[in-house]
Amino acid sequence: MNVREGGVEVVVPEQDGDSITDDVFFNPVQELNRDLTVAVLRTYRDREPRAESYLDAMAASGIRGVRAAENDWDVTCADIDPDAVELCRENFERNDLPGEVVHRNANALMHESVFDIVDIDPFGTPIPFADAAFANTRDLVCVTATDTAPLCGAHFHSGVRKYSAIPRNTDYHAEVGVRILLSALARTAARYDTGVRPILTHATSHYVRTYLELDHRATDANSSVDELGHIYHCEDCLHREHEHGLIANPPETCPACEGNRVLTAGPVWLGATHDADFVADVRENVTEEMGSAKKATKLLDALEGELHEPTHYDQHRLCKEWTRSASGMDEFLERLHDAGHEASRAHYGGTTFKTPASVEEIRIATET
Repeated sequence: MNVREGGVEVVVPEQDGDSITDDVFFNPVQELNRDLTVAVLRTYRDREPRAESYLDAMAASGIRGVRAAENDWDVTCADIDPDAVELCRENFERNDLPGEVVHRNANALMHESVFDIVDIDPFGTPIPFADAAFANTRDLVCVTATDTAPLCGAHFHSGVRKYSAIPRNTDYHAEVGVRILLSALARTAARYDTGVRPILTHATSHYVRTYLELDHRATDANSSVDELGHIYHCEDCLHREHEHGLIANPPETCPACEGNRVLTAGPVWLGATHDADFVADVRENVTEEMGSAKKATKLLDALEGELHEPTHYDQHRLCKEWTRSASGMDEFLERLHDAGHEASRAHYGGTTFKTPASVEEIRIATET
């Protein structure tokens, strides 16, 4: 079937609805992901004018690479499936766009070749491809992880195995997943004396997506490692705190309620997960021909204003804990501001927010 996305039209195999399997060529649910990729590529050209080459390391139908080529990037698409390679070539030709398509193992290609931007979007965890991605990429590594259950702690042992970290299934489990992924990628990059700086990261639906700008000095790698640490979470009163360092030192009891059900998550990334100025510029590069333009703009609006706290709260979860009705989010956040606390919405859900205030301070500030 023919699919039009952005300014290109590609042919993809017929499929049954929106079903997702490990051998699917085209996932329509990922249109937001691809639209944002194009907007990021447009924005990054201004940030780093020298960057020219872009690798889509798991190209499948090639739609992401074709859209990058339409935006004047020097594109290489790679896939290990010969049918995918043939389809990629057909889609470049039907759009009259230049692009190299190679039948290669992604890891072998990334270890042997140098690209300015590398995009890894596998089925499941990206970790088997992380070493190769950081070994030779000059400027930007773009990563999608679709295994959110291991990342967020729902599949605990799988998360430990894949990410060499302790995930926890808390009321902010989506953000735990984001920060577990960033931690694993930062530690991988550090092995190559490379520091990472997340300039845009979001957890949407069934996946996490991040864009990591690279700095190639050992001191930069050290700075990235310094952003790692642990989160301590009380299951009884929802108190949470964080501490930098690769060695966890959790409190024996919760400092807020003295309960003994304190969970430790980490090592996680405790630093910023986005650059607000870059996010604002990306929003300006979301254009009307994008099918997810409204959704992308709304997401970027939320990300730009989001505080850099390493956890978020869910208003409904807190109100349930306090056995009181939830108010409107605008009113709720206004009360926090009036009490002198920083607070922002979070992109993880309509009732999620960030603040450095403690649970007790939030409760007092928002009482009616």
